[in-house]
Amino acid sequence: MPPIRLLYAEDDPDTRELIVLALQLKGFEVVCPPNLKDFLRLAKDEAWHLYMLDTWMPEISGLELCRRIRELDPQTPIVFYSGAAFERDRKKALECGASDYIVKPIEFDLLAERLKAAVDSAPIP
Repeated sequence: MPPIRLLYAEDDPDTRELIVLALQLKGFEVVCPPNLKDFLRLAKDEAWHLYMLDTWMPEISGLELCRRIRELDPQTPIVFYSGAAFERDRKKALECGASDYIVKPIEFDLLAERLKAAVDSAPIP
């Protein structure tokens, strides 16, 4: 089985490096572009199994990015991986098209399981 291709939006360099490495060790192919423009270009031009978004980023909110992804791609799962732990944050993310909402921090095995579950439950195009 080929690796799950994940496009990840995270502005914090330490979190980005840690999560990319942890998910690569779990067999994911993770791409985390350095800016919004590159993220949107990759989302438009390449096929992904999954998108993972942070909520708070300097260029755009995760909610707005989720909306833009849904305009380009209405089916691929979007999972928020966020430090915003309030129920209202989760609810807003799900309302704008997210498949799941995971609160940081989380144990890496559980993160990988939740991401795989999002991919497994996605509609087949």
